[in-house]
Amino acid sequence: MAKGTTIRMWHRTTFVLLVLIVIGFGAIIFSLAKLQLVEGESLSTRAVDQQLKNTSISAQRGTIYDCNMKALAKSATVWKVVLEPAFITDENRDVIATGLAKILNMDKADIVERSKKKTYYDELKRKVETDVKDEVLQFKQDNNIGNGIRLIEDYKRYYPYGAFASTVLGFTGTDSQGLAGVEQEYDSYLTGVSGKLVTAKNAIGTDMPFQYEQKVDAQNGDSLVLTIDEVVQHFLEENVEEGVIKNKVGDRAGAIVMNVKTGAILGMAVKGDFDPNDPFTVADKTEAAAIAAMPQGEQRTAALAAAREKQWRNKMVSDTYYPGSVFKTITGSAALEEGLVTEDTGFSCPGSLTISGTVIHDWKAGGFGHLTFAQGICNSSNVVFMHVGQKLGPDRFFKYFNAFGLTQKTGIDLPGEGRSQYYTAKQLNPVELATSSFGQSNTVTPIQMITAVAAVVNGGYLVQPHVVSQIIDDSGNIVKTADTSPKRQVISTETSKRMAAILQQNATTGTAKNGYLPGYRIGGKTGTSQKTDVKIKTGKDEYIASYCGFAPADDPQVIMLVYYDEPHGDSYYGSAVAGPVFAKSMEEILPYLGVQRKYTDTELAKLDMNTPDSVGKTVADAKNQLNKVKLIPKVYGSGTKVISQVPEPGKTIPQNGTVVLFTDDTGSSKTVTVPNLVGMSLAAANKAAANAGLNISITGAALTGTNPISNSQNIPENTKVAPGTVITVGFIEPDQVE
Repeated sequence: MAKGTTIRMWHRTTFVLLVLIVIGFGAIIFSLAKLQLVEGESLSTRAVDQQLKNTSISAQRGTIYDCNMKALAKSATVWKVVLEPAFITDENRDVIATGLAKILNMDKADIVERSKKKTYYDELKRKVETDVKDEVLQFKQDNNIGNGIRLIEDYKRYYPYGAFASTVLGFTGTDSQGLAGVEQEYDSYLTGVSGKLVTAKNAIGTDMPFQYEQKVDAQNGDSLVLTIDEVVQHFLEENVEEGVIKNKVGDRAGAIVMNVKTGAILGMAVKGDFDPNDPFTVADKTEAAAIAAMPQGEQRTAALAAAREKQWRNKMVSDTYYPGSVFKTITGSAALEEGLVTEDTGFSCPGSLTISGTVIHDWKAGGFGHLTFAQGICNSSNVVFMHVGQKLGPDRFFKYFNAFGLTQKTGIDLPGEGRSQYYTAKQLNPVELATSSFGQSNTVTPIQMITAVAAVVNGGYLVQPHVVSQIIDDSGNIVKTADTSPKRQVISTETSKRMAAILQQNATTGTAKNGYLPGYRIGGKTGTSQKTDVKIKTGKDEYIASYCGFAPADDPQVIMLVYYDEPHGDSYYGSAVAGPVFAKSMEEILPYLGVQRKYTDTELAKLDMNTPDSVGKTVADAKNQLNKVKLIPKVYGSGTKVISQVPEPGKTIPQNGTVVLFTDDTGSSKTVTVPNLVGMSLAAANKAAANAGLNISITGAALTGTNPISNSQNIPENTKVAPGTVITVGFIEPDQVE
């Protein structure tokens, strides 16, 4: 080969090698640049992830308090049982697996398998109670186990009062997230911020021991201070539940107590409800039994889901209904405000009215004849209010319907608020306007209705209903406070005062008299509305009975709405079903809230008195003392001095009642049997009590009614009590309908 050819080949080879070297180094440089500049951050993160393991540390969920700082929902300490496989050897593996399987009710083989992992942290079981934790600790001690099993503090939601206020409080899920009520609405505040347990890994991927851990503490959640008063709520729940049983209610019931001027909800009860400690169990035993009897399958699953959703649903916030005659307070206020009527404006009520060819009847056959506007409210005349609706016309009627907040959600701080269904001004044809005027065409929620009536009587201001007054942090500092300023003024203060006075007259002598309480100046309106959707679907007549009242009428402070859906007892009218529950609840709530009684002369004449103190006096002196205040003495025993008495000194007793005086121990052991005092006239109940050697104290319509009938007694029939015991007997006006 020629020398020139050899040189050319060498040059070509050198060139190719240089090109390959340049390409190679270029690729390396490009890869390095790509790794560092483009993928550097993600690779760094992956490296850290391979070297470190993050374990979440639960934050303590905030406490939910009532307005007096009684804990209604709190987080109780529970424990996580954690396995540390890297510390477990073949010598103690079986012992550990056997012991933990028994204590934690787990599969031993599963624990054995998990004990072979390359880690120092494997969570075996969560939400372990203290007694189980103590068993684990004792097991470790008994078997001389140091590392290998670890216990970490955790939290479990606990509701100390059980089903109490459950539809307001709601409940949490397995991961402590709020699933209903204020637990859901304020979940972001209550949850807090989870901490971290950062664990390093060694070269072969095994977690390093806990001395190489770094802990970032959790930040506990904020707490809620509710407007709910535990005492008010207790009275409300007890009385609503009693009404459910007495009136054989088919589709649950509820009640709301609200501060008229601020919108603060003092109590909100729904029955039937559920236990938030065990929310997935159907609380209604009849319904639960029916579901349990169903075969496994889609139908049973659907029935179970429906039953759960039903009991979780807050009826007073989520459900809509025809408000019935309670709505007449809105129509009446609008007409008064517009100057279309006065209290004395006259109307003719023949018993029905024909509107555009449709005959619409009043509740009283034959009607009421001539009525003033105020009498139209007190007699709850549908005909009068159809005339009032005509005076208003569609535009003005809808103007006030909207102004009273009935076209929008109230914005109450609870999830699932329902949306009203209504006719707009353009849709209010003569028949729709007529029926809307007395509350039988537009549907609203109970929370909308009570808020609207509050505006009727509080000076005309539409308030913001709310259940949370404050949010406070873990140190007690205020994070947020509820705004209690009114949204707007709907009617004038003068109109409000006039309507409150009419409603006070209604509760004293009108259709609302079953809610009357002497001395408390109650104002109120009853409602009985037909569930037309049920009638259309099933052909059955079903009703909603309600009573909305407030006190004191001359300066309203507290308002209450009582609501029973599908009562199947002796009556379905709001006056007979909801009125007595309103009266009984208010009789307990108003004194507790410090509302003072102011009796009229008529009320004072019928008022119970305090029993004089006869203990220690001679029989003659005691008799003389009682006779002076027109009480009847009755003596048991052969002693000469009184050693005890019934009623006790200072306890209330009806005027002309009997005071039983005991003069020895033999007499003081005597008892009598309480008779049945329900379903009687006042005279008959008095006679039955007197024959049994007892006194009765009367409440309800017996003080104002013309034909009152007893419907309750506070001490059950056949109870053994001391002679002279005072039995409180409630009366209603059974013929009072609307």
